[in-house]
Amino acid sequence: MPVSLNRIDRRDLLQVGCSSFLGLTLPSLLEAAENRRNGKSVILVFQTGGGSQLETFDPKPDAPDHIRGEFKTIQTKIPGVLFGEHLPKLAKRTDKIAVVRSFSHGDNRHLSGTHNTLTGEPQVFRGNANEDKELSRLDRPSFGGGVKLINPTTNGMPCQVTLPRPLIEGPLTWPGQHAGFLGPKYDPWQVNSDPNGKDFKVHGIQMMDGITTSRLTNRVDFLKRMNDQQRSLDRFAKGIQFTSQQEEALNLLTSPNIATAFDIRAESEELRDKYGRSEYGQTLILARRLVEHGVPYVQCNMGIVQSWDTHSDNFPRLKNKLLPGIDHGVSALMDDLENRNMLQDVLIVVVGEFGRTPNINKNPGRDHWASGYSGIFIGGGVRGGQVIGKSDRHAGHPETTPYHPNDIGATIYSTLGVDPATIIRDRENRPLHLNNGKVMEKLYTG
Repeated sequence: MPVSLNRIDRRDLLQVGCSSFLGLTLPSLLEAAENRRNGKSVILVFQTGGGSQLETFDPKPDAPDHIRGEFKTIQTKIPGVLFGEHLPKLAKRTDKIAVVRSFSHGDNRHLSGTHNTLTGEPQVFRGNANEDKELSRLDRPSFGGGVKLINPTTNGMPCQVTLPRPLIEGPLTWPGQHAGFLGPKYDPWQVNSDPNGKDFKVHGIQMMDGITTSRLTNRVDFLKRMNDQQRSLDRFAKGIQFTSQQEEALNLLTSPNIATAFDIRAESEELRDKYGRSEYGQTLILARRLVEHGVPYVQCNMGIVQSWDTHSDNFPRLKNKLLPGIDHGVSALMDDLENRNMLQDVLIVVVGEFGRTPNINKNPGRDHWASGYSGIFIGGGVRGGQVIGKSDRHAGHPETTPYHPNDIGATIYSTLGVDPATIIRDRENRPLHLNNGKVMEKLYTG
């Protein structure tokens, strides 16, 4: 049976007790002890489905009509650097933004491309190369899973929260959303509720197996009663492991600090308006509250699995919803963090799993394109006011050294105080580097 976010069985939950498969080597533990988290957090603003580079951060106003598209461009605060016309607020803040125009990889599939972006590593090959591979315990861990294994929080907060809902379409659950082969103990927390809704409450949080506060309380009570009965030592030991994990989750779910972090109604109406009264905007203000309360990594899904997948109606979809949501929300997030003296301690990454084709199709839209795309980095020590990398005249391929998703991953891990080269072990006890990319040093040096 395929593993889904809401269906992870007891055997999977108990596997986290098998430390011989998940343990770090002694040198890795020593390195982690010397490399504790430096107080920085990361907010990933994920353009689910793959946003167009040509309508956002790498427009080509001199290209032919069938490539340029119908949008105009606007000048940013970086001399000679243009953005798409529907990002006016971000264009005015580029003195604090590093624009990367040379992302590239070879995977035009949504699921595996998403895995690459959300874990920083390619998906493990299995089965038919022509079939999508959904969420699996063979996958690489999400960034929060790696952090929890190597450099966990000590403040009682989860290492990763994903907002506002999981990426699921019909029978397919997108990979990269849990801790993969590390096991459920290291899974992120998943909210499955619109922060812009009137009834948004902290009890909307659930674990990756769908357990909510009330269900968790009942299950822990049941397991305690079971543990009081006479059982074999082996079954008792497994029960203790299971109970310990569930009680850890219960403590988090019922923590006053968690409740405070998720109390979006504590924000002023004026500030919530600045973010935009949309799912996008309110997701980002909630992300700010979470990092402010000590969550190191927050993944913000900007829409459902294919919101940015503009094979058709590319221009009205971008103009009317997608771009205003990002422009208002990310700009407000930047200003808010700066006003709280937090911007240098929070890295914001805005990127999708790939870009869109230079050529406009007949629908009219743009199709999947992983060969060349763009993204932006803000805060967390990043030097703003610069463009890193260069694409060709149609924004189809990098003309400079390309950056890959694992380089984004290495940068995120480094920001969170984790050495990307740390050795971990998969389910077969094979040693692997947590991440095989390189930190994008130009973000900090120019």
